[in-house]
Amino acid sequence: MEYDSVSRGARAMFFMLTPNESSFEKVEDVPQYVQQATPFFVGLMVLELVVGFLKTGAPVITISDGITSLSAGMVSRLPLLLMRGCELSAYMHVWNHYRLVELPWDSAWTWWFTFLGVDFCYYWVHRFAHEVAVLWAAHQVHHSSEYYNLTTALRQSVTQPFTSWVFYLPMALAVPPSIFAVHIQLNLLYQFWIHTELIRDLGPLEWILNTPKHHRVHHGRNLYCIDKNYGGILIIWDRLFGTFAQEADKVVYGLVFPIKRFEILYVQLHYYLYLWKKSKTYKTISNKLSTFLNGPSWKPGKRRLGDHNDNPKVCIISKDKMPTCFISHHFDRHNTQILSQLTILGMTGYVLLTLTSLGFLIDQRPSSAVLELFRCVVMMTLLRYNYMKPLAPSLAVPTEVSATVVCGVEIVSMTKIVSMT
Repeated sequence: MEYDSVSRGARAMFFMLTPNESSFEKVEDVPQYVQQATPFFVGLMVLELVVGFLKTGAPVITISDGITSLSAGMVSRLPLLLMRGCELSAYMHVWNHYRLVELPWDSAWTWWFTFLGVDFCYYWVHRFAHEVAVLWAAHQVHHSSEYYNLTTALRQSVTQPFTSWVFYLPMALAVPPSIFAVHIQLNLLYQFWIHTELIRDLGPLEWILNTPKHHRVHHGRNLYCIDKNYGGILIIWDRLFGTFAQEADKVVYGLVFPIKRFEILYVQLHYYLYLWKKSKTYKTISNKLSTFLNGPSWKPGKRRLGDHNDNPKVCIISKDKMPTCFISHHFDRHNTQILSQLTILGMTGYVLLTLTSLGFLIDQRPSSAVLELFRCVVMMTLLRYNYMKPLAPSLAVPTEVSATVVCGVEIVSMTKIVSMT
């Protein structure tokens, strides 16, 4: 039984579950595939780290960038403390009150129709998130890393779920919520493993599936990469709607205008402030609204999506290996500090303990209070012996999460955020 559970969890990561084993009559019966995938996330990240080091002789993950990505992933799940996911809640409301037909939940045809429908809707969720500035303000979090590895997949937005649910509502007119709940999770899980540079080409599968090769293009800031390859599981939507680009020149990752910051709240929210300041420079209501509703590159007098004339140039490496410009070094604040290996190891261990404890609290696990108490003891010990001083400027994650058990009820309070100097 345990083997079957592990097998299903591993296959869920690659959308290899059959309709028979992933069709459910009630939403309450649908497994929490994303939560159950945590061990597989960790296992694949460790595997990538080992294989990458053996292949290149250098780590594929940096401490600062990896921690920021993990922190963003944890923060993106905080809204689940307050409510059920927006996508499923809105979906169930439309299903209960406005459905036109009721497809059978136990039909393989319904399962496959939902697979195509969810992936089609995701394409448009993703495309609008790039082509509407206020939606890009949420999605830019995922593109903010200048590295491309499996930790980048976890760099998710805390605000994007508040708008993405709209695109899935048409499916609620016919598809049962339980089947939708399965596919909205499996669609997300599939996109984890494609965030790697270690897998170069998958042959004929490249014509149909979204692969690491295609998704690397999507994360690039080279001119040929911008606003391309929006697909989730299938790449056919991009081929059909003219947004497909083949990987060519070496991809330079990250935002067009790199933020060069690791504070998690800044990474999550800075673009909203930028849009507000940008809109205030315009006098007409039309231009102010267009700042939020047109593309991120839009300016008065330009087409809706703007252009890329003002973008900083990135290095293009030709086939003869001669660069036409200089590529900027990855920004890594740790490179400017002299940290002992023991300090780095302690910092990494404490951050992982903090993130794990926060995950337990979000999941409301029975052992979360014990783990958080242990983390607090570790923190107080570090403070007592002044070990936190060299670590504080480098940590951009929540480090003061307290859990108190009162009459068997967990109370979680965020009391402090340590930011970088």
